[in-house]
Amino acid sequence: MSEEKQIRVLVSKVGLDGHDKGVQLVASILRDAGMEVIYTGLRRTPDQCINTAVQEDVDVIGLSILSGAHLTIASKMVALMEKNNITDKIFIIGGVIPDEDIPKLKDMGVNAIFTQSSNNEDMVQFIRDAV
Repeated sequence: MSEEKQIRVLVSKVGLDGHDKGVQLVASILRDAGMEVIYTGLRRTPDQCINTAVQEDVDVIGLSILSGAHLTIASKMVALMEKNNITDKIFIIGGVIPDEDIPKLKDMGVNAIFTQSSNNEDMVQFIRDAV
């Protein structure tokens, strides 16, 4: 019997957004689904997230954004992922994201966007399928 590699997910709050209840819930859901979760905490920079993703050799980089800065932050993250040669990692964003911004985020290179109305099981399944 072969042992499956545990999926490693980095979750972070980037920028000045100080609300972390949702990201803590997501981290708990992913852990309960058998994933290893590295939570970086509040008020991180894109550089800090990418550095942690590289150091921890994660499969997925997930950001929780409630501040409205999702387009700016996503653009910086994608550029840093390219610079650090980690574009093979799955990049997801969750939070308060207007529907009209979802295609823009996907065009930038975000693999999936989970809004406040997303289903937790869908998020878990997306990560499993993508990894």
